[in-house]
Amino acid sequence: MSDTLSDYLITRANLVTKSLENRLVINRTESPALGRLRAAMAHGALGGGKRLRPFLVLEAASIFGADDEAALPAATAIEMVHCYSLIHDDLPAMDDADTRRGRPSVHKAYDEAIAILAGDGLLTDAFALLTEEGTYTAPTACRLVRELALAAGSGGMVGGQMMDLYPDGGDEAAIVGIQRRKTGALIEAAAVMGAIVGAAAPSDEAALRQYAAAVGEAFQVVDDILDETASSAELGKPAGVDGAAGKATFVSLLGLAGARDRVSALTAAALAALAGLGPRADRLRAVAGQLASRST
Repeated sequence: MSDTLSDYLITRANLVTKSLENRLVINRTESPALGRLRAAMAHGALGGGKRLRPFLVLEAASIFGADDEAALPAATAIEMVHCYSLIHDDLPAMDDADTRRGRPSVHKAYDEAIAILAGDGLLTDAFALLTEEGTYTAPTACRLVRELALAAGSGGMVGGQMMDLYPDGGDEAAIVGIQRRKTGALIEAAAVMGAIVGAAAPSDEAALRQYAAAVGEAFQVVDDILDETASSAELGKPAGVDGAAGKATFVSLLGLAGARDRVSALTAAALAALAGLGPRADRLRAVAGQLASRST
């Protein structure tokens, strides 16, 4: 990844982080309990991260002429939902992870009850943000809410987590089904939400959905590779968790070499999906390549 693209991604991530900070300011007039809840939400949302999903919202919107001011509420909302999912994923009843992004998980920094409520707060407040008066027109807000809700709900991310906890099998169809819901659905929604903000044509929206579906699967395959090959220090979270739990992954299915081949094929599919968007989508092309080669 070029330094120029790297700097651009950092700038976009910082923009989203600042927006999250503004949403999570502790009101000193609130009760101590509410202040502690807000602090736990901030712990789960502001501890770093790639900010991939909000980047996709911002970049997809910009392709169709929407500026940051228009796209930032949608980008912030989807990152709030993503951060909620990480807080809940780390809970003892789920993936039981003590660290996240190199820091204590929310349930370790606070306690399990507060972590559950912090996740609930981020999830619910995301939809309030999308529907704030003056942010989006009613038709646009409705489409954004529906896209995010479908991606995050029982047919998407929540369903994928359930399938991961109680898998039906370890064949390719089962693993892909889990991935498309648990990881891919929110990545796909991010690109589509950007297209919605930018009032993209249906064909362009479909192209971005196809791109993000391929990127989302590639992202998960790389995660599975890194879970096998990287250290906990490098990842900022426990390594080898899926293997230790006996979970089926792309690596257990395909082997390391096969998993890497799958990443290459998925990246090619993502690039092909953008063919009709011309040079406007060059940053999305570059990001697909960077995600395929990431080491953390």
